[in-house]
Amino acid sequence: MNFLLGALNPIAFTLGPIEVHWYGIIIASAVVLAVYLSVKEGRKRGIIDDDIYDMLLWALPFSIISARLYYVIFQWSYYADHLNEVYRVWDGGIAIYGALIGALITVIVFCRKRKIPVFLMLDVIAPTVILAQGIGRWGNFMNQEAYGAVTSLEFLQKLHLPIFIIQQMNIQGAYRQPTFLYESLWNIAGFIILFCLRGRKNLFKRGDVFLSYVTWYSLGRFFIEQMRTDSLMLGALRVSQWLSLVLFVGAIAMCLLKRYWQPLEPWYLEGITKYDNK
Repeated sequence: MNFLLGALNPIAFTLGPIEVHWYGIIIASAVVLAVYLSVKEGRKRGIIDDDIYDMLLWALPFSIISARLYYVIFQWSYYADHLNEVYRVWDGGIAIYGALIGALITVIVFCRKRKIPVFLMLDVIAPTVILAQGIGRWGNFMNQEAYGAVTSLEFLQKLHLPIFIIQQMNIQGAYRQPTFLYESLWNIAGFIILFCLRGRKNLFKRGDVFLSYVTWYSLGRFFIEQMRTDSLMLGALRVSQWLSLVLFVGAIAMCLLKRYWQPLEPWYLEGITKYDNK
């Protein structure tokens, strides 16, 4: 088969001197969808809309900053000699785990200030966060990032991928494993599972939806990260693999300990209860 298509243009359009990238459009669209779904679910659990909107105003900038800091810290051997590039986020170099850590800290602080149960808020937003992550990976696709090892055209064709994906995986003269796609599908599958299960009675205690998200995401990320060639390394494993391993074990342990030490923890479906200091 003869492919005539070239790589997709990462720039969607220009506004004078400003270039608007598909990466930003895709990420922004994912965030808007996540907020919309979180607000709808939050209403059912007794969380008012403004709490979610206000939390987002704090979480977005902090998550971007922490995502960049995470990347810079593990690439300090380069940035130590290029301090003027530390803030150049538009040149690439942000880490999703860094963004999640920053967002988590923001949610915890915000909820404690507003006297909202932290785990309940995390339960509400967790499924939409993993959906946004799944959509966001297509921004990496447009930038030809988050790819895997060199592979063959025949292998990609056997995956029955659309031509535009196959051609976009031709990076620097070689076809690459579409690891962005593997993670996107894994994340969207996680969203579907959590979305379908969280409405069942007597299944999830408060905090279980969030911990299930952490378990699911970290499990997939551990194996998919091993396939990538652009990852930050730390010893024998990639940085994200180490963190995925810690999160996977930690989430399962916390879920079991919560069931043992807090058997009277409210069910997720109860939402805000009279015992919560709202």
